[in-house]
Amino acid sequence: MDTGATAWMLAAASLVLLMTPGLALFYGGMSRSKSVLNMMMMSFGAMGVVGLVYVLWGWSMSFGGTNVAGIVGNPFQHFALAGVIYGPGGEFALNANNYPVIVDVAFQVTFAIITVALISGAIADRARFSTWMVFTAIWVTLVYFPMAHMVWNKGLLSPDGPFGGIAAPIDFAGGTVVHINAGMAGLVLALIIGRRRGFAAVPMKPHNLPLTMLGAGLLWFGWFGFNAGSAFGANGTAGLAWVNTTSATAAAMLGWLLTEKIRDGHATSLGAASGVVAGLVAITPAAGALSPGGAIILGLAAGALCALAVGLKYRFGYDDSLDVVGVHLVGGLVGTVAIGFLSTTTGVFYGGGFAQLLVQVIIAVAAVIFSGVMTTIIGLALKAAMGWRVREEVEVVGIDQFEHGESAYEGITAGRFATEASVGAARTNPEAARTTTEANA
Repeated sequence: MDTGATAWMLAAASLVLLMTPGLALFYGGMSRSKSVLNMMMMSFGAMGVVGLVYVLWGWSMSFGGTNVAGIVGNPFQHFALAGVIYGPGGEFALNANNYPVIVDVAFQVTFAIITVALISGAIADRARFSTWMVFTAIWVTLVYFPMAHMVWNKGLLSPDGPFGGIAAPIDFAGGTVVHINAGMAGLVLALIIGRRRGFAAVPMKPHNLPLTMLGAGLLWFGWFGFNAGSAFGANGTAGLAWVNTTSATAAAMLGWLLTEKIRDGHATSLGAASGVVAGLVAITPAAGALSPGGAIILGLAAGALCALAVGLKYRFGYDDSLDVVGVHLVGGLVGTVAIGFLSTTTGVFYGGGFAQLLVQVIIAVAAVIFSGVMTTIIGLALKAAMGWRVREEVEVVGIDQFEHGESAYEGITAGRFATEASVGAARTNPEAARTTTEANA
């Protein structure tokens, strides 16, 4: 057993797990005050569901020894981690990197958790919590586990797959598995569930930007486990991934702020936080393949492109509430494809030709199609079986009160919620609205 690698991978797993509460803060601050608890609960709900499902059949489907058509592993081969923890002599089983396989399980479950949680930002303010919880279990089983298997366990999108003959696909820490996957799922659900009341007509501003910036800081901190941990050892590759992650993220934040300044005349705190996440997303698949200089170029491009992409929802009319599509789908695509240009061994800019670029485009498109089709099937099935959307009056008054029986700011926002309820009622029943207003008074 390599105790140094074991210690580092346990630390990395803990860092990645911290990212999901960090995401809850990031998304919670971006939400409206009447739905902040629901937004945070969607992240915590993902931790609860995926934390159990992964141990039962997720590891087996993702990293089991069987390979069903290059798409997924047998869920029953290592059900509840049977045959994973100990070797034939009763000692802890080690993987190829000489640390215990059970530590690998700890590391990989945190990736599955954060991927599902990312999707929730696209459907803020209007989704039933019960439907979300069921979706979490089904989506991680039918979409995330197969994608992880295809990319990281000798599946269709791995170097051992059919495209490996062109060039070995590179996804160092989850550009396809995590970010393109979650971003595309977020877009599909936003279209299935529909737009929030008042979308593009009334302001829907973040209610607590300090909370959002705190969340972004925790995400950046946790992301060192995400990227440097994907070196699977305490080694130079981990150090390179760490430096590239910092360089790209810093550059993306500046790229986003510069884009804002030129376009809007202001460099905002929300832009800084969003730029941080855009840079983290873009460098994820490329962290071990680029030089620090290449990481800076990638970060600048990702920050500018994602800043522009978040406005597409107003042009095309889809309500991606917290910019999951603009940051994670676009950022994941930029980072995955940019490897074909910036890889220090096979990239176009380093004399490697176009083979790497071609294979990176192929795996990115494949991830978009697989996630889009599977999420559409799951989303429509749940819409028919359970319903996705809360009632209109729930959305007006605040989803926190009706879904969870709580308010993040008890006594401060209650009066405003009551006023919003009166306004909403007035549109459908003026007499009831008058009664409600008198009762509030």
